Amino acid sequence: MQDNFFHMKTHKHHDAHKLSFAGLLISLGIIFGDIGTSPLYVIKAIFNKGTIQEDLILGSLSCVFWTLTLQTTIKYVWITLNADNKGEGGILSLYSLVRKKAKWLIIPAIIGASTLLADGMITPAITISSAIEGLAIRHPQVPTVPIVVIIITLLFVIQRFGTSIVGRIFGPMMFIWFTTIGILGALYIKHAPEVFYALNPYYAITTIINHPNALFLIGAIFLCTTGAEALYSDMGHCGKSNIRVSWIFVKATLVLNYFGQGAWLMQHAGTQMGEKNPFYAIMPEGFVVYGIAIATMAAVIASQAMISGSFTLISEAVRLNIWPKVSIRYPSDQKGQLYVPSINLILYIGCMLIIAVFKESSNMEAAYGLAINMTFIMTTILMCVFLARVHIPKIWIVVFAAFYLVIEVAFLAGNLVKLTHGGWLTLLLASTLFIAMFSWYGARKIKNSFVRFNNIRDYFPIISELSEDKSVPLFASHLVYLTSANNKNEIESKIIYSIINKKPKRADVYWLVHVDVMDNPHTREFVVEQLIPNKLIRIDFKLGFREEQRISLLFRKVVEDMVEKGEIDITSNYDTLKKHKIAGDFNFVVLEKMIAKTHDLKWHEKIILEIYKILKKFSLSEEKGFGLDSSFVTLERVPLNIPTTKEVKLKRLN
Repeated sequence: MQDNFFHMKTHKHHDAHKLSFAGLLISLGIIFGDIGTSPLYVIKAIFNKGTIQEDLILGSLSCVFWTLTLQTTIKYVWITLNADNKGEGGILSLYSLVRKKAKWLIIPAIIGASTLLADGMITPAITISSAIEGLAIRHPQVPTVPIVVIIITLLFVIQRFGTSIVGRIFGPMMFIWFTTIGILGALYIKHAPEVFYALNPYYAITTIINHPNALFLIGAIFLCTTGAEALYSDMGHCGKSNIRVSWIFVKATLVLNYFGQGAWLMQHAGTQMGEKNPFYAIMPEGFVVYGIAIATMAAVIASQAMISGSFTLISEAVRLNIWPKVSIRYPSDQKGQLYVPSINLILYIGCMLIIAVFKESSNMEAAYGLAINMTFIMTTILMCVFLARVHIPKIWIVVFAAFYLVIEVAFLAGNLVKLTHGGWLTLLLASTLFIAMFSWYGARKIKNSFVRFNNIRDYFPIISELSEDKSVPLFASHLVYLTSANNKNEIESKIIYSIINKKPKRADVYWLVHVDVMDNPHTREFVVEQLIPNKLIRIDFKLGFREEQRISLLFRKVVEDMVEKGEIDITSNYDTLKKHKIAGDFNFVVLEKMIAKTHDLKWHEKIILEIYKILKKFSLSEEKGFGLDSSFVTLERVPLNIPTTKEVKLKRLN
């Protein structure tokens, strides 16, 4: 076998995230927040206020252990982390690696991204609610919902200020969390050491086969691995080596805590679960208050990780043209620190909606899992394409696909059973996000189908002459157009129309700027072509899908570089300014392409364009989207499909 299945070849690059104590600590704080807080609600969800049945205890613990092993450890930690895109991970990074293989891959990518965002709405609601509800143990009269609302509101408010300072203490705080839950679980296991029988997969298999409500059980079991996708999405923060090593510690503490809760269940077999939460029940009486405080801290950190991950996801989606261009801010100089105001508001509204509808975490459990389950399936599909791309033998790809699709479709069936119990809201949120993403992507494809390109060489003589024609008023010393033509020998007919026909625009130098979004995340390269020496120059920027497209700044940098090397003279040709060696002015012309008529389009294309028009109202303008200074921009609206006179029938009377 040319490539061992579990030692897959990926892009060879220097691993910037070497295994280190600091890296391990960072991974605890950023990577494992979501999956690390699952003991707060998983066991409670499995028994769902009903009778604690002894045969279900070992079966459910066995299901949890083997789900963590098969889904989290093997699929994500062992296999999927190998699909790193220059050190970055996540479903859109994975899509960037394989998108050239087939056009249809955009569908699983958009489904995965939209469901992951929906998960970002429900994670803060369920984790913080589960933590705060521990107060009811000592103070049942305390209203927990207002406290949850206040904490979540503060969490979203502080996003605009950046979280770099808070982020530094996430690692140590999560180390305290994992150590605490591991010790608490280990101490309680002594009351019923027989829980270790659950390590035998026999109990998991027989429980799923024999349980009368197996699908409900499967849906609840799935909650223990909902944070697995975050392991992959946040890989760029600390590297796969640190994730893999720290996961050993994390999994051990999680299993100990689950089994400790199982020991408590063994002691109370035959009784009603009611409102009890085994997570808090295994704590010593005097430790409960501290336990609630630590759990709340961990829940906030888990929520922060999901919010930050959503910001990163949207920034990638904007670069890949599957989300409207929105304002993206950088509150600090720390790598990966960004803030997206519009998404912050959308996530906050989603969280408040979930809390308003469900109020308690036990009600949210039904809604949780369905969205992220869809992300798991989409990741599996994209991973199969990636495995083929790196030349893994087909037999192993078939085994991987069959094994994990069977497991994840079974989990999906379990989550769909909960559709009427709350899963409908998750599905509604994810569907809304999917429609927005697909419509934005689809509208761009429809518009591009109307774009016509001409051979730019045919216009070399007229451009050269126009530049020297003093009878035409000087529009700008340097005239810059953004072009979508990938081929340097082509140019959009609309740009030629703008320069020559609409209103002839004389300039000393014409510039064409093209931005190519690369498949890797952090590329910053450019190529300069002097199409007509000192008259028509093309710059091709090759930017990674995580790079900010500050075209105005990047363009200025390139021009400065060319001036320094003597490749171009930007001194103004006005006599006075030339005498004093003052640089000429630069003017960007942005062409906003519009569909003039839609009656020739198919019905679904008309719907996509109508949704696109709505989204366009909330997106940044073309110049702001490309990071251009609006004081140096001329915006021209150009119709893409102008009706021809052939369609008009007139009768002349004279």
